[in-house]
Amino acid sequence: MIELIPAIDLINGQCVRLTKGDYDQKKVYNDNPAEVAKDFEKLGFKRLHVVDLDGAKSKHIVNDAVLKAITTETNLTVDFGGGIKTEEDIEKAFAAGASMVTVGSIAVTNPDLFMEWIDKYGADKLILGADVRNGKISINGWKEDSSEDLLPFLKKYIDKGVRYVLCTEISKDGTLQGPAIELYKEVMAAYPQLHLIASGGVSCNEDIEALEAAGIPAVVFGKAFYEGKIDVEKLGVK
Repeated sequence: MIELIPAIDLINGQCVRLTKGDYDQKKVYNDNPAEVAKDFEKLGFKRLHVVDLDGAKSKHIVNDAVLKAITTETNLTVDFGGGIKTEEDIEKAFAAGASMVTVGSIAVTNPDLFMEWIDKYGADKLILGADVRNGKISINGWKEDSSEDLLPFLKKYIDKGVRYVLCTEISKDGTLQGPAIELYKEVMAAYPQLHLIASGGVSCNEDIEALEAAGIPAVVFGKAFYEGKIDVEKLGVK
């Protein structure tokens, strides 16, 4: 079965969701993200994707205390991203209990450093964040578009052992308009060995079923859950 990964996005220590990465289109869902994480665990989820949106904007981890609260108060396997620009940031995330970290911008702006991290921490501890807008990789909290095309960008790191890729189609994120299934199919056709995590646009159970039918290994979802559009019982989490 497709791996189901709920998401908690953090701004000012609160659980929020943006639309298309726009900080001006912010909706606060809960003031206590650790309580949200505990609710996910009670529902039977094993994984959690946590994004430090303050960190992504300020280019260094900001919400590590919230991460620590989540990992202390639950047994969830948590991957953490947003603002990881230095080794100090990675160490801070792991110290706060993250099992894996998601790195995106550095893989674009400083490939040599990202390669060093792969060697030091191991590819299984790193998720390559591939945020896509108009076919190009976007960086720094989706504030800037790079000149990198998705498939060649992925290839250079897959060749170095990267196995986990979180791919977000920015135009879909937070829109509840359905995921970019064709994009994910293209990635899986090129790199069938990848543990690809689809992200963005999930609006209902049927979207998750469609991703599973397309052979996508994992999916992250947030807004659809918070808006009550996903029936967790029918997902067969437990």
